[in-house]
Amino acid sequence: MIYHSFAQLYDQLFDPAMYSKWRDFTVENIPAGADILDLAGGSGRLAVMLAPDHQVTVADFSADMLSLADQHAAAAGVDLQLVEVDMRDLHQLPTYDAITCYADSLCYLENPADVQATFTEVANHLRPAGVFLFDLITPYQTDEVYPGYMYNYQDDDGQRAFMWQSYANDDVEHGVIHDLTFFNRLQSGDYQRVSETHYERTYDLPVLEEMLKNAGFKSIAVGANFTTTALPAKARRWFFKCQK
Repeated sequence: MIYHSFAQLYDQLFDPAMYSKWRDFTVENIPAGADILDLAGGSGRLAVMLAPDHQVTVADFSADMLSLADQHAAAAGVDLQLVEVDMRDLHQLPTYDAITCYADSLCYLENPADVQATFTEVANHLRPAGVFLFDLITPYQTDEVYPGYMYNYQDDDGQRAFMWQSYANDDVEHGVIHDLTFFNRLQSGDYQRVSETHYERTYDLPVLEEMLKNAGFKSIAVGANFTTTALPAKARRWFFKCQK
């Protein structure tokens, strides 16, 4: 099988258990029946899980990802609203009871101004008492865990392989570079190689809290491990619940 985009490759290889954890975290922190905007919602797997009990809009910058979201929604027999949009500019969208942004998606924004713009847009598109839920990797993850990190995967029948290497980005504080390479076996027996380089960055917790306050959020709870309470020193991913 030839994959035509990285979207399909990521969708196939991403750990499905993570979506269940994001679903549970979301449901625990929003009102019953809330309508949700899932920013950077990708292939829609989380949205499909939430759709039976919520009206969900999937917003993503990638048309390929939204096409996959449409396929997953159809296969599950649920309705999703799909919109191609840059999270830094949501002016075309209405307001929501809850807005989510998971999978470290905010870490792919290039600079602090982009993060601030996104937080402000989110605040402007939440209804009174609305909830903003998101996660980010921590400076411990970018500075201590990722540099020199390597992960290799091959499926049982040898049809697909995946190589992931990470390096510190010396030009950006709390920055990291990921080199991703996929190998897919063609009908001829040859392998198709496709690769991408990803850049992520994160920020110290006081910086993020100040950005959120500047956006208008007055209630900011942060934790780790899919909670907003426990906050170990070596947390790898922070989880936020914010309200205006």
